[in-house]
Amino acid sequence: MLALGNALLAWVEQYIATGVAAILVATVPLWFVLLDKKHWKYHFSNKQIVIGLLVGFAGVILLFAGKGSADLVNSKMKIISLVVLFVGTIGWTVGSLYSKYQKIKGSTLMKVAIQMLAASVVIFIGGFAFHEQKGFAVRNVTWESIGALAYLVIMGSLVAYMAYIWLLSIRPASLVGTYAYVNPVVAVFLGWLFAHEHINIQKLIGLFIIIAGLVIVNMSKEKGVASIAKSSNKISKVGDEDNSDLRGREAS
Repeated sequence: MLALGNALLAWVEQYIATGVAAILVATVPLWFVLLDKKHWKYHFSNKQIVIGLLVGFAGVILLFAGKGSADLVNSKMKIISLVVLFVGTIGWTVGSLYSKYQKIKGSTLMKVAIQMLAASVVIFIGGFAFHEQKGFAVRNVTWESIGALAYLVIMGSLVAYMAYIWLLSIRPASLVGTYAYVNPVVAVFLGWLFAHEHINIQKLIGLFIIIAGLVIVNMSKEKGVASIAKSSNKISKVGDEDNSDLRGREAS
C-alpha cells in the first residue's frame, strides 16, 4: 500500500500533471470490485454498485478534463509514468484487501505503525538505489517544507491513514475505496477556499456527478446490509421456533 501505492504516486508526479494522476488514482474503487474475489458474486450481481462506481469515475474524468492530458502520448517518460501509476493503484488495492482479510492481533494504531515502518525501510532502500539522495542538503530545507511534512504526518498518517485501516476492518472494501472519489472534491474545495482557484460550470457538474456516484454506491451498500440483517433475523426466528418446539416435546 505504501511502498507501491504512495511512493510510486510521488515519483510519477514528477512527470505527469496532478489532474491526470488524480484520474488514475480514482480507478482504485474499480480495482476493489475487480480484485475482491470474496465478493465477486455480490458486486457483479448488483448493478447499482457497478453503475455508482462508473458514475463517480466519470465525474472525476470530467472534473480534471483537459488538465495536462493532451501531450501524454508524445512523451516516453509520461507513458512509463502512467504504467507505473497503474501498478501503484493495483498495489494499493491488493495491500488494502490483504490488510482487511488477513486477521492480525493488535490495535489499529500498532498495525499502522508497523506498516509505515516496514514501508519506510523499503522506500529508503529504493531511494538510495535510484540515487535520490544526490543534491539533498539539510540547509536547503525550508520551514514551509517542515510545516508541510508535519501536516502530512499528523493529518495524512495519524488521522487519515489510521481511519482508512480501521474502516477496512469494519466496512466493505469497495465502499471504503470510494474515498478516491472524495479526494478530488476536497481538493477543489480547498483550492477555492485557500488558493482562490476558480470553480467553473464544468467543475461543478463534475463534483455533482461524483457525489451522485457515491450516493448510489452507499445506498446499495445500506440495502445489502439491511438485507443481510433481515435474513439473519429470519434464521434466528426459525431457530427460536425450533427450540421452542423441542422444549415443548421434551416437557410433554
